[in-house]
This record gives sequence, C-alpha cells and structure tokens, in this order.
Amino acid sequence: MSTIREEMPVLARHEGDWVGTYTLVDNAGNILDKYESHLTCQFPENSPFSYYQINRYKWFDGKQEEHRFPGEYCDKKLWFDTDRIQGKAWEVDDSIVILWFAYKTVPDIHLYEMIQISPDNNHRARTWHWFKNHQIYQRTLIKEERLQ
Repeated sequence: MSTIREEMPVLARHEGDWVGTYTLVDNAGNILDKYESHLTCQFPENSPFSYYQINRYKWFDGKQEEHRFPGEYCDKKLWFDTDRIQGKAWEVDDSIVILWFAYKTVPDIHLYEMIQISPDNNHRARTWHWFKNHQIYQRTLIKEERLQ
C-alpha cells in the first residue's frame, strides 16, 4: 500500500514548523494587509488524517487567529474538507505543490496557491491568487523559513 510520503515526496519535505510573513496586495500591487505566520505541517501516525496543518497568524495590532486543516490522502492528492474550506493539493514537479481551495462561506471566491520549497528544504515561497467570479482580484505573497 502506498503512503502520502511515498507518493507526495515534495509535500513530505514541508513537514515541520514554518515562520514568515503574509502580504496581501490588490491587482495594482497596493498592500491591503500584512501579518506574521507560524505554520505547523504534520503527518500524524495512528490518526484518521494523513496530514494535519495548524496555521497561526499574528497582526501588528495584536490580533491573532489559529486555524486547523486536517487532510485526507487519496490518488496522489491531499483533500481538505473542514468547516472553513474545501480543497485539494497536488505536486507538479520536484519543488512545487499546487493547492486549490474555496471558503465555504463565500461561494463565488476560490484560490490557487503555488508553494515552492527550496532544495535545502529550509525556505518556502508561496503565492495565493484570489478569484471572484473567475476574475483575479488580489494576491497573497508569502515568504517563509523553516523554524529550527
């Protein structure tokens, strides 16, 4: 039987803790929001989930959020179906994972995220492309480093 680590080796390289900055920009490049992040990517054993991610966000005004994303592995894809989002992730080459997701409370909006991990597995560059009624209206730019 194949496992998520064997069939999604690029995703497996993301295991661990990541810290960085999210910058949300409009189509003209104007900054709409900026905040710090700490993400934990896990492949739990003896769990109903093949993958488990915890996202922690912290704004400069003191606001904080935490979101949990359990994922199930099937057919070389990671599937998410939580109260907050529905989506799927897949690998496209030896350094990139693509994630498509939609917020369940906003049915006309969906996102594509490209996640690129460096060859040394210590740096990630991520971009979210936000679409409303199939038209891009903003992007999120994310720069992260592995927490050692």
